[in-house]
Amino acid sequence: MMKNIRVFLNAKEEDQIKAGFPWIFDNEIGFVKADAYDDKGQHSIVQSVLKETKAPDGSIVQVFSKSGMYLGTGVFNNTSKITVRLLTRGKIENEQFNQSFFDKKIQDALDLRLHYFSLEDSFRLVFAEADFLPGLIVEHYRTIENRTILVVQFLALACEKFRKEIINSLRSVIKPYGIYERSDASVREKEGLELSTGWIGGESNPLITISENSVLLQIDLAHGQKTGYFLDQKFNRKAAASLCKGKRVLDAFSHVGAFGLHAFSSGAREVVCVDISEEASAAITVNAGLNKAGSSVRAVCADVFDYLKEAEQKGEKFDVIILDPPAFTKSAKDIKKAYGGYKEINLRAMKILSPGGILVTCSCSHFFDANTFYSVLDHASSDAHKNLQILEKRFAAPDHPVLSGYSKSEYLKCVIAKIT
Repeated sequence: MMKNIRVFLNAKEEDQIKAGFPWIFDNEIGFVKADAYDDKGQHSIVQSVLKETKAPDGSIVQVFSKSGMYLGTGVFNNTSKITVRLLTRGKIENEQFNQSFFDKKIQDALDLRLHYFSLEDSFRLVFAEADFLPGLIVEHYRTIENRTILVVQFLALACEKFRKEIINSLRSVIKPYGIYERSDASVREKEGLELSTGWIGGESNPLITISENSVLLQIDLAHGQKTGYFLDQKFNRKAAASLCKGKRVLDAFSHVGAFGLHAFSSGAREVVCVDISEEASAAITVNAGLNKAGSSVRAVCADVFDYLKEAEQKGEKFDVIILDPPAFTKSAKDIKKAYGGYKEINLRAMKILSPGGILVTCSCSHFFDANTFYSVLDHASSDAHKNLQILEKRFAAPDHPVLSGYSKSEYLKCVIAKIT
């Protein structure tokens, strides 16, 4: 039996941790020490060095630089390449990871959101490492029936270990009508965890309707992408919609039609929503009905690349085009391929915009950083022989805070530009 487990890094591996990075990778660990006890709990060996720099999965460990500087305390996982995810950092306080600890973390996360949202809004309540709760995602959905539904994702052993405490804290602080789990992301398997979905506690209908900026949207918690809906674009949708009055609008990669329906709500005369998914197209039609859009909003099930190419060949024109694609790369090695994909859709969109038209274009891959994305737009506008005037550079809503030193939390880029 081991207690007081201490992880010591290799030389010079502590710099990014000191800057705010919350992960320790397996190749960064030099050795692990622990106090060993016999079966009766008697201290028998002091500071034994563990073989192969390993500790039991789920162990609470203190992390030090090679020279002995304390860096933080986290959870150890041999299965994952991210061997330690930090829960705390700073001075050693022998933190107790009990119910009170998680109550405070959830309350802190809520207090931050209440600067920008009310409890009558839908927003991301917990954004994993950026809220100092590694691997944990919690969405706060407020339905039109004034019920609060939470959707949770336990994506790492660091939060799975405290599942009971976290669920209890969510119930205590938020008092939701229901909690639905969407721990079905493949990253759980890399953490040595099984996939898990379904209601936690009492069951309810996973089809809910929310109001975002006065737009009604039906969301499928059980089968929708990730946690059912992308709350991070809330303020960007409102900004884009403000430019759509009287315009013909193309909402590409539309998902459930949120950008397009925001455009309709602001007075767009025609909106075409394009998505390759038949389920998404059906959801767009349902949501158009909820907002009494009639024939003003039309769902098209098609590959966006093909649709843009055909629209150019037909000589179609739009006054506003919104591009909100899924991440074209989920690894650093595929950035070159992703660059080509982003460039193509933006170039083709620029070609079918009316003179002086507005392009709202996004990237949600953290590997594809902001400067690389802006470079795409520069090259696309040059090859399309268009002038590009950037009006706004926008990011995720403030319920998705960016943690200093952890670039992965700064993932969403949104540019609003005029094309002439």
